[in-house]
Amino acid sequence: MTAPGRDPGLQPERTRLAWRRTTLSCTVVALLAGRQVLHGGVSGAGVAALALTVPAWLLFLGVAHRRIAGTATAEPAPLSPRLAVTAAACAAALAVCAAAMLF
Repeated sequence: MTAPGRDPGLQPERTRLAWRRTTLSCTVVALLAGRQVLHGGVSGAGVAALALTVPAWLLFLGVAHRRIAGTATAEPAPLSPRLAVTAAACAAALAVCAAAMLF
């Protein structure tokens, strides 16, 4: 008796939607960071934090795009450790930049 083929069901769709929500959240954070720097008074630390926020946001967008495209197949490949570490590092960088902008 052979095992039936994998039925992915809605799991890849839920994964795509989760990545899209996370990307939207990162975009909102980056925009609010820019607004905070521009309307809160321009300081050296704020500009430096914003200068680090933009590349972290762009890198996260790239990771999310690759993952969303990767889940579009019938049998999506698991998230590679390199992409997982990159996404986590981008999220941490955004958090550090946000904290730097507050002080």
